[in-house]
Amino acid sequence: MAGESAVLTGETSGKGSPALVDYLRIARLDHATKHVFIVPGVALAFLLRGIHEDSFIAALVLGSLTALLIASANYTINEWLDREFDRHHPTKSARTAVNVELDGRLVALQWAALVVVGLACAWLASETMFWVGLAFAAQGIVYNVRPFRSKDRAFLDVISESVNNPLRLMIGWAMVDPTTLPPSSIILSYWLGGAFLMGAKRLSEYREIVASHGKDLLVRYRASFAGYTEITLTVACLVYAVLSSFFIAVFLIKYRVEYLLVMPLITALFAEYMGLSMVPGSTAQQPEKLFREKRLIVIVVLLTLTFGVATIVDLPFLEKLTDQRFISLE
Repeated sequence: MAGESAVLTGETSGKGSPALVDYLRIARLDHATKHVFIVPGVALAFLLRGIHEDSFIAALVLGSLTALLIASANYTINEWLDREFDRHHPTKSARTAVNVELDGRLVALQWAALVVVGLACAWLASETMFWVGLAFAAQGIVYNVRPFRSKDRAFLDVISESVNNPLRLMIGWAMVDPTTLPPSSIILSYWLGGAFLMGAKRLSEYREIVASHGKDLLVRYRASFAGYTEITLTVACLVYAVLSSFFIAVFLIKYRVEYLLVMPLITALFAEYMGLSMVPGSTAQQPEKLFREKRLIVIVVLLTLTFGVATIVDLPFLEKLTDQRFISLE
């Protein structure tokens, strides 16, 4: 009860002295599972373009380091700049920056070092990787730092945060082919799919925290929630999912019509995740732990296998879906 009272009032007990491990914790290296969104970029570039990178293994390693280091830089400033807000959150109030008196100068140094090393890895990989990495780092500033701080504006917070998804896709693509970027249809689908994930996360937080602590506490944690209701968040998730499905259907039909076989599984993936957001204490609030959701993993595995089959098996009858045909009544 004492801990909950502290969360409700925004008070904290005396902060502890920092250790090196505390600075490493705010880089959230344990969130590396989110970089799985790089893998489809690698796979799609390989299937559609073939390997255009002379040193593919080196590009794979350098690209992975780019994503990991710059994401950790973004997490570093995220946790530091959110420390006064996170203390109002029932679980994020346990974060390191809330409970340990970190030195802001060392936090800034850590952020700068991660960005510089991350961009150096990107530059060594390719010029394309460098510019994508730079955009990734810039997103962290726009999302977290005043006067931008897009996370405090309803709907813009989701759109700006979810741009990380297509950036990860492009990092994966550039590992294979740094001479091009992915088709705009898959970039938009990835972006809107990420918006769905982030919208579902906020819906889960909204439902749980408002029910247990009230909306005032939620708004003290994140100003953007003042512009949300449960209804608008639910509708936004539906819009993001529909638009993401539309753009991915455009991509699938345009590049290989057999890939339409994965659409039912993509629909099931959206439905399963939406269901997760309705469950109290859902992992939808902690995407880095989604690998624990067995049904979600089963759908992803089935989707991957179906995609593989659709890649190697031709199904001519599906071509009829791209022709203008009418059902004759005579």
